[in-house]
Amino acid sequence: MRTSLLLIALVAGASTGAAQQPQVPFEPTVGQAGKDVVWVPSPEVTVEKMLEVGKVTAQDFAIDLGSGDGRNVIAAAKRGARGLGVEYNPDMVALSKRLAAQAGVADRAQFVEADMFTADISKADVMLLFLLPSNLLRLRDTLFNLRPGARIVLNTFGIQDWEADETFTVEDCTQWCTVYLIIVPAKVAGNWRIGSDTLELKQEFQKVSGTLTSAGQSVPVTGSLRGTEISLKAGTREITGQVRGNEISGNAKNGSATSSWRATRAGS
Repeated sequence: MRTSLLLIALVAGASTGAAQQPQVPFEPTVGQAGKDVVWVPSPEVTVEKMLEVGKVTAQDFAIDLGSGDGRNVIAAAKRGARGLGVEYNPDMVALSKRLAAQAGVADRAQFVEADMFTADISKADVMLLFLLPSNLLRLRDTLFNLRPGARIVLNTFGIQDWEADETFTVEDCTQWCTVYLIIVPAKVAGNWRIGSDTLELKQEFQKVSGTLTSAGQSVPVTGSLRGTEISLKAGTREITGQVRGNEISGNAKNGSATSSWRATRAGS
């Protein structure tokens, strides 16, 4: 009996000792495998350049997909922005929350455990992303459907077939030193009416092409979009305007003559 009691006491003591050992905080390792990517953090100097390029302010809602340790969202929150990090690894999510609390921005920097390909990003003013080209290609349609004028800021890797509006090189940087800016364009593909004239537009991201038909005569149209701003060249006419849903309005210049113009989407 005494032997049995001694064994029970030893086991209980060992269990208590194990329970009292402090738990080692999770520390991520560069290159560790994730669901869709390996974790490689953006250098702090690149993060700051991304915020500068994206013109992140306190009025913005920033989202990072595959947010890792949360550095992009935390840095945006330090500028007063609200931010959301979407990360599949629960240990990374917990780490991001701890780091946000340590930085004093936990009220503005939120993190959720979720799949970046199914996350709702519709409210984003700016996306801060460091993802592989294959990831960005899967996300391309979702990003293209953000509200016109939303900014997509990319570290190192661009989006296939979607040219950046601007490209920047990070100074005093040794790795991951290129930042791309894309301004989500308004959707203008389709037929438009300008009085009795017809404007037919095709669109490939921010690039626009088509024809302008007036009095039975058609001229080719080329142009581009930067958010809701549109610039077109139709024959000798240079046209600029703002897209507001089913209406485009602005000015047309033909030689030295300038006139206002307004187009409405056919059928609207």
